[in-house]
Amino acid sequence: CFMGKVREPIKKNSIAKKNKIIADGFKLICNKGYHNVSCVDIAKYCGVSTGIIYQYFKDKRDIFIEGVKLHSDKIMFPLLNLENKKITKDNIKIIIKDIILKSIKQNTMTKNAHQELMSMSCLDNEVLKIFSTKESEMTEKLVDILKHNGFSEIKLKEKVHLIINLIDDLCYEAVYHKHENINYDVLIDETVKLIIDILKENYEKNNR
Repeated sequence: CFMGKVREPIKKNSIAKKNKIIADGFKLICNKGYHNVSCVDIAKYCGVSTGIIYQYFKDKRDIFIEGVKLHSDKIMFPLLNLENKKITKDNIKIIIKDIILKSIKQNTMTKNAHQELMSMSCLDNEVLKIFSTKESEMTEKLVDILKHNGFSEIKLKEKVHLIINLIDDLCYEAVYHKHENINYDVLIDETVKLIIDILKENYEKNNR
C-alpha cells in the first residue's frame, strides 16, 4: 500500500466507514493470510475505493493492527464473561469445564484467524505487545472476579496466569494438533481437575 498522509474521521458516517474497513479488512487478512492480501483486495472486499483506504490508513499493516486491537479478544481470549456468575467450590467444576468447551468451540470457529494472529505475533513486535497486554488484562480481570467471589489472594495472579495458559494449550492441542491416540474428553476432565487443584488453597482458605 501507498504510505500516504492519513486523516482521522470526524463525521459519524466517516467513523462508521473506517470501522467497517477495519472489521472487514481484518477478517479478510485473517482468512486469506496477511501476505496474500493487498490494500486493493481490502478495498474491493469492503466495497470502497482504494483512495478511501489511503485516507484512513497508511498501509494494510495499519488496518491489521487496528483489527487486532478491536477484534482479537474473541479470537485469542474467548473465556466466558464471569462477572455475574457466583463461583463456589460446589459449581467451579461445571464453570471451568464450560469455559474450556466454549473456548475450544470458539477456536474451532475462528481457526484461520487464530493461526494468522499467532503467526503475525511471531513476526510483528507490535502484535506481540498487544497480545501480551491483553493477556495481562485478562489475568487481572479473572483475579478480580475470583477475589469478588471470596477466593483468597495467595499467589492468585500467578495461578490465574497459569490457568489461562493451560486452557490455551488445551485448545491449541484439541483444534490444531489433535492426536488419534488421545481421548480428548479425558484430557478435558483431567485439565479441569488440575485447575481445581491449583485453586483449591484459595477457596479452602475462606471455607468455600
